[in-house]
Amino acid sequence: MTTRQHRSHTTRATATGARSGHGRRHLGRAILAVTTAAGLGIAGAGAARAAGTGAAAATPTCAVSALSASFGKQLAGGMNHQGVVLRLTNTGARTCLLRGFPGLGLENGAHRTLHSATHWGDTWYAKSPAKSTLTLRKGGGAEAVMSWTHANTGTPDAVRAAYLQVTPPAATNHKTLAFPQWVDQGDLRVTALAYRIDVSD
Repeated sequence: MTTRQHRSHTTRATATGARSGHGRRHLGRAILAVTTAAGLGIAGAGAARAAGTGAAAATPTCAVSALSASFGKQLAGGMNHQGVVLRLTNTGARTCLLRGFPGLGLENGAHRTLHSATHWGDTWYAKSPAKSTLTLRKGGGAEAVMSWTHANTGTPDAVRAAYLQVTPPAATNHKTLAFPQWVDQGDLRVTALAYRIDVSD
Protein backbone atom coordinates (compact mmCIF):
# COMPACT_ATOMS: atom_id res chain seq x y z
CA MET A 1 0.00 0.00 0.00
CA THR A 2 2.62 2.36 1.01
CA THR A 3 4.56 1.73 -2.13
CA ARG A 4 1.54 2.27 -4.35
CA GLN A 5 0.69 5.43 -2.53
CA HIS A 6 4.25 6.59 -2.90
CA ARG A 7 4.20 5.75 -6.59
CA SER A 8 0.86 7.46 -7.01
CA HIS A 9 2.14 10.55 -5.20
CA THR A 10 5.29 10.53 -7.29
CA THR A 11 3.25 10.27 -10.49
CA ARG A 12 1.05 13.16 -9.49
CA ALA A 13 4.07 15.24 -8.63
CA THR A 14 5.67 14.46 -11.97
CA ALA A 15 2.49 15.29 -13.87
CA THR A 16 2.17 18.57 -11.99
CA GLY A 17 5.78 19.35 -12.76
CA ALA A 18 5.19 18.57 -16.43
CA ARG A 19 2.15 20.81 -16.54
CA SER A 20 4.10 23.52 -14.72
CA GLY A 21 6.96 23.24 -17.20
CA HIS A 22 4.52 23.31 -20.10
CA GLY A 23 2.93 26.47 -18.65
CA ARG A 24 6.33 28.09 -18.22
CA ARG A 25 7.18 27.32 -21.85
CA HIS A 26 3.90 28.89 -22.95
CA LEU A 27 4.55 31.93 -20.74
CA GLY A 28 8.08 32.19 -22.11
CA ARG A 29 6.80 32.10 -25.68
CA ALA A 30 4.18 34.76 -24.88
CA ILE A 31 6.78 37.04 -23.28
CA LEU A 32 9.09 36.50 -26.24
CA ALA A 33 6.28 37.33 -28.68
CA VAL A 34 5.37 40.51 -26.79
CA THR A 35 9.02 41.54 -26.50
CA THR A 36 9.60 40.89 -30.19
CA ALA A 37 6.50 42.89 -31.15
CA ALA A 38 7.59 45.75 -28.90
CA GLY A 39 11.05 45.60 -30.41
CA LEU A 40 9.62 45.73 -33.89
CA GLY A 41 7.41 48.66 -32.88
CA ILE A 42 10.38 50.55 -31.46
CA ALA A 43 12.44 49.72 -34.53
CA GLY A 44 9.59 50.85 -36.76
CA ALA A 45 9.21 54.10 -34.87
CA GLY A 46 12.95 54.63 -35.04
CA ALA A 47 12.91 54.01 -38.78
CA ALA A 48 10.04 56.46 -39.19
CA ARG A 49 11.90 59.09 -37.19
CA ALA A 50 15.04 58.44 -39.20
CA ALA A 51 13.07 58.78 -42.43
CA GLY A 52 11.57 62.05 -41.18
CA THR A 53 14.99 63.34 -40.16
CA GLY A 54 16.37 62.37 -43.55
CA ALA A 55 13.56 64.25 -45.27
CA ALA A 56 14.26 67.36 -43.19
CA ALA A 57 17.98 67.03 -43.81
CA ALA A 58 17.31 66.86 -47.55
CA THR A 59 16.17 70.52 -47.54
CA PRO A 60 19.37 72.61 -47.58
CA THR A 61 20.12 75.93 -45.94
CA CYS A 62 19.67 78.73 -48.45
CA ALA A 63 22.92 79.48 -50.26
CA VAL A 64 23.87 83.10 -50.85
CA SER A 65 23.84 82.44 -54.59
CA ALA A 66 20.19 81.35 -54.33
CA LEU A 67 19.07 84.52 -52.54
CA SER A 68 18.43 88.12 -53.49
CA ALA A 69 18.46 90.96 -50.97
CA SER A 70 16.32 94.06 -51.19
CA PHE A 71 14.89 96.89 -49.12
CA GLY A 72 11.19 97.08 -48.36
CA LYS A 73 9.38 99.72 -46.39
CA GLN A 74 11.47 102.72 -45.33
CA LEU A 75 10.96 103.63 -41.67
CA ALA A 76 11.36 107.07 -40.14
CA GLY A 77 10.82 108.32 -36.62
CA GLY A 78 11.76 110.85 -33.98
CA MET A 79 14.96 111.10 -31.98
CA ASN A 80 17.08 110.69 -35.12
CA HIS A 81 16.01 107.07 -35.64
CA GLN A 82 15.81 105.56 -39.07
CA GLY A 83 15.15 102.07 -40.33
CA VAL A 84 14.11 99.82 -43.16
CA VAL A 85 12.60 96.40 -43.77
CA LEU A 86 15.22 94.08 -45.19
CA ARG A 87 14.04 91.21 -47.38
CA LEU A 88 15.72 87.99 -48.56
CA THR A 89 14.06 86.11 -51.43
CA ASN A 90 14.73 82.60 -52.68
CA THR A 91 15.62 82.94 -56.36
CA GLY A 92 16.94 79.39 -56.66
CA ALA A 93 15.27 76.40 -58.26
CA ARG A 94 14.63 74.46 -55.04
CA THR A 95 13.21 74.97 -51.57
CA CYS A 96 15.70 76.01 -48.90
CA LEU A 97 15.80 76.97 -45.22
CA LEU A 98 16.76 80.09 -43.25
CA ARG A 99 17.00 80.46 -39.48
CA GLY A 100 18.21 83.27 -37.27
CA PHE A 101 19.63 86.74 -37.77
CA PRO A 102 21.25 88.28 -40.84
CA GLY A 103 24.74 89.72 -40.49
CA LEU A 104 25.22 93.36 -41.45
CA GLY A 105 28.21 95.52 -42.39
CA LEU A 106 29.02 98.87 -43.95
CA GLU A 107 31.15 99.75 -46.98
CA ASN A 108 32.34 103.01 -48.46
CA GLY A 109 32.01 104.04 -52.10
CA ALA A 110 35.05 101.94 -53.03
CA HIS A 111 33.51 98.85 -51.36
CA ARG A 112 36.01 98.96 -48.54
CA THR A 113 34.65 97.66 -45.24
CA LEU A 114 33.98 100.37 -42.65
CA HIS A 115 33.77 100.13 -38.88
CA SER A 116 30.38 98.82 -37.77
CA ALA A 117 28.72 96.73 -35.08
CA THR A 118 25.54 94.70 -35.46
CA HIS A 119 23.19 94.19 -32.51
CA TRP A 120 20.74 91.27 -32.79
CA GLY A 121 17.33 91.65 -31.14
CA ASP A 122 14.65 94.31 -30.80
CA THR A 123 14.88 97.50 -32.86
CA TRP A 124 13.25 100.93 -32.52
CA TYR A 125 10.50 99.79 -34.90
CA ALA A 126 9.82 96.16 -34.06
CA LYS A 127 10.23 93.45 -31.44
CA SER A 128 12.41 90.64 -32.65
CA PRO A 129 10.53 87.39 -33.25
CA ALA A 130 11.94 84.20 -31.80
CA LYS A 131 14.39 82.38 -34.04
CA SER A 132 12.57 79.82 -36.15
CA THR A 133 13.35 77.73 -39.20
CA LEU A 134 11.77 79.30 -42.28
CA THR A 135 11.02 77.23 -45.37
CA LEU A 136 11.41 79.30 -48.52
CA ARG A 137 10.02 77.84 -51.69
CA LYS A 138 11.10 79.28 -55.02
CA GLY A 139 10.07 82.93 -55.00
CA GLY A 140 9.34 82.88 -51.26
CA GLY A 141 10.90 85.39 -48.90
CA ALA A 142 11.71 86.33 -45.33
CA GLU A 143 12.21 89.71 -43.74
CA ALA A 144 13.98 91.43 -40.87
CA VAL A 145 13.73 94.98 -39.55
CA MET A 146 16.93 96.99 -39.15
CA SER A 147 17.43 100.39 -37.55
CA TRP A 148 20.12 102.93 -36.72
CA THR A 149 20.44 106.54 -35.56
CA HIS A 150 22.01 109.53 -37.33
CA ALA A 151 22.23 112.20 -34.65
CA ASN A 152 25.91 112.86 -35.37
CA THR A 153 25.67 113.27 -39.15
CA GLY A 154 28.86 114.79 -40.55
CA THR A 155 30.92 114.28 -37.39
CA PRO A 156 33.66 111.80 -36.45
CA ASP A 157 31.07 109.99 -34.30
CA ALA A 158 29.19 108.80 -37.38
CA VAL A 159 30.15 106.48 -40.21
CA ARG A 160 29.37 107.61 -43.75
CA ALA A 161 28.31 104.49 -45.63
CA ALA A 162 27.65 103.95 -49.31
CA TYR A 163 26.73 100.24 -49.22
CA LEU A 164 25.25 97.71 -46.81
CA GLN A 165 26.56 94.15 -46.56
CA VAL A 166 23.85 91.57 -45.86
CA THR A 167 25.05 88.12 -44.79
CA PRO A 168 22.32 85.45 -44.61
CA PRO A 169 22.33 83.15 -41.56
CA ALA A 170 24.95 80.36 -41.71
CA ALA A 171 26.69 82.03 -44.68
CA THR A 172 30.25 83.34 -45.00
CA ASN A 173 29.73 85.75 -47.90
CA HIS A 174 27.19 88.49 -48.46
CA LYS A 175 24.92 90.49 -50.72
CA THR A 176 25.54 94.22 -51.20
CA LEU A 177 22.90 96.94 -51.36
CA ALA A 178 23.29 100.65 -52.00
CA PHE A 179 23.03 102.38 -48.61
CA PRO A 180 24.02 106.07 -48.64
CA GLN A 181 23.50 106.72 -44.93
CA TRP A 182 25.17 108.24 -41.88
CA VAL A 183 25.20 105.72 -39.02
CA ASP A 184 26.10 106.80 -35.49
CA GLN A 185 29.14 104.83 -34.30
CA GLY A 186 28.44 102.37 -37.14
CA ASP A 187 25.84 100.72 -34.87
CA LEU A 188 23.15 98.71 -36.64
CA ARG A 189 20.28 96.82 -35.02
CA VAL A 190 18.35 94.01 -36.66
CA THR A 191 15.64 91.50 -35.74
CA ALA A 192 15.61 87.79 -36.47
CA LEU A 193 14.18 86.74 -39.82
CA ALA A 194 10.48 85.90 -40.08
CA TYR A 195 7.95 85.53 -42.86
CA ARG A 196 6.45 88.84 -41.79
CA ILE A 197 7.18 91.38 -39.03
CA ASP A 198 4.77 94.06 -37.87
CA VAL A 199 6.43 97.47 -37.59
CA SER A 200 5.50 100.75 -35.96
CA ASP A 201 6.80 104.07 -37.29
